[in-house]
Amino acid sequence: MLPAPTSLPTATAPYPEDEIVRRINACPKLASLQSINRALGELVRSEGSLNSQIAEVIRRDPSLSARLLRMVNSVYFGLSTRVNNIEEAVFFLGLRQIRELSMATPVIEELEQLQQSTSPTLPWKDLWTHSISTAILTREILASTPLDIDDDTDYLVGLLHNVGKVVMAYAFPDELRTVLGTPVENPAAICQLERELIGWDHGRIGAHYLIRHQLSEEIVTAVHYHNEPDRAPRHRLFAAAIQVADHLVRHAGVSGGFEKIAPIAADSWLELDGWKILYGADGPESMLARASIANSVQRLPSMLQGLL
Repeated sequence: MLPAPTSLPTATAPYPEDEIVRRINACPKLASLQSINRALGELVRSEGSLNSQIAEVIRRDPSLSARLLRMVNSVYFGLSTRVNNIEEAVFFLGLRQIRELSMATPVIEELEQLQQSTSPTLPWKDLWTHSISTAILTREILASTPLDIDDDTDYLVGLLHNVGKVVMAYAFPDELRTVLGTPVENPAAICQLERELIGWDHGRIGAHYLIRHQLSEEIVTAVHYHNEPDRAPRHRLFAAAIQVADHLVRHAGVSGGFEKIAPIAADSWLELDGWKILYGADGPESMLARASIANSVQRLPSMLQGLL
């Protein structure tokens, strides 16, 4: 890990907005964000698709194939014999988890290439573990709400919520070093520090980056406001679910990878604006949500086996 500066930079912080935008726009674009495995996505959404057809598309992507086999042979599935055949793995995993793998794999690969050219010594694997964990829990949280989601937006908002941190490594490396070395109490304090150093926090930086990739308004808005869902002008349920999922993941011991945050206390998420937006004050909905989420958090470590 890079050493932290001894003091906060003051000469250029915060930056003028036009300079912030210029630096973000200079960050390379990612092809995967505009076409997240379209061929596979269309197949797994089709009721008439055969496992053999899906397996054939997966075989064209060595990284996805390896990740799929690692996952199906992980502790989570508890199979008595090892699976080495892609078609068998498709059968055991199911379409939903294949869709999740097909979304996460190309995004992580391209961002890893970007980060290797910026700060290869940073704990990137921790960041991806956190991002995938947040994606899993964001999807499960939103499934407990009245929101009708007929695509993968519920997974993508969680997967991409910290993309602004990757952009910071490219566009604001000195400021990121300071964030790395500064102990804070909670995720909200990280955002405050980023705004003091740069002018924008990683949510806003990530949202601007995703706008350039023409992602949906729901994803861009949720990423922008995932630490302050009460300020979101629309799509608050998405932003709220990310905030709650982020705290739950940290409580489960999956850190964001980049920051020195104090441990997240049990049930502290009940005080979040995101929780209140999702479930209101303590009542039947809140009690049911707490029970369901506790089960999801308990299963999370085994679900992550083989993903990274």
